[in-house]
Amino acid sequence: MLQVTIPQVTVVVPCYNEAERLDPVEFLRLARQDGVSVLFVNDGSRDGTEDLLRDVCDRSSGRAQWLSLEHNSGKAEAVRRGLLQALQDGAAVVAYLDADLSTPVDELLRLAGLMRERPEVQVVLGSRVRLLGNAVERKALRHYLGRVFATAASLALGLAVYDTQCGAKLFRASATLRAALDTPFETRWIFDVELLARLLFGAQGQPALNSAQFLEVPLRTWRDVAGSKLRLHHMARAASDLARIHLQLRHQRARRDLPGPADR
Repeated sequence: MLQVTIPQVTVVVPCYNEAERLDPVEFLRLARQDGVSVLFVNDGSRDGTEDLLRDVCDRSSGRAQWLSLEHNSGKAEAVRRGLLQALQDGAAVVAYLDADLSTPVDELLRLAGLMRERPEVQVVLGSRVRLLGNAVERKALRHYLGRVFATAASLALGLAVYDTQCGAKLFRASATLRAALDTPFETRWIFDVELLARLLFGAQGQPALNSAQFLEVPLRTWRDVAGSKLRLHHMARAASDLARIHLQLRHQRARRDLPGPADR
């Protein structure tokens, strides 16, 4: 039987009508890195995305694959299905990255290197922080709206996280992660927050992660790429979803803090 070495990191890339924005050269460079593989998830695209993905995968010498969803299910479900497939295939670390490469390949590789260097860390989050010497380019309106949302998300989670919505995250394979991905997300636009919440509180009897197992890393380079599918009215839906997550977490915290029979 042919022995296949499973790469250490599998990067999931959700794709919906990305034929004009996806950079085949850069994704091939990512897939050819030692210890890295790429899994594209075609989320029911109606343009030439599927043909482009097929071409990239054919040229990758088996280092890139694609999973096709029959219908457009949204980014949240595409990411969830891709991460589950990567875990099923035996990846030690799974990640997701936006198809427009707003977070460049080299930044994703740097985050993966930090994950390898720090075995105690279970989750690495890229963060869009505008610091001197960093090339983080965001439109002013999105930046300020994002800061308001990020502050609210941090308070809801009870986690000192600066940027929950950056599309570059890595997770070490674990039973806790698998349980967190077992059921579809209830939210469409802020599934990142919902996933973090599931990890922080555990699911299906699996142990929860603690804040020391999360590492947030400021990106050196990030850019707003034209063609994003997020619109202002989605922010209103996101705020409603965040309020629901907050109430659920408060309920879970209250249940967790109830005294047991031996404490009464």
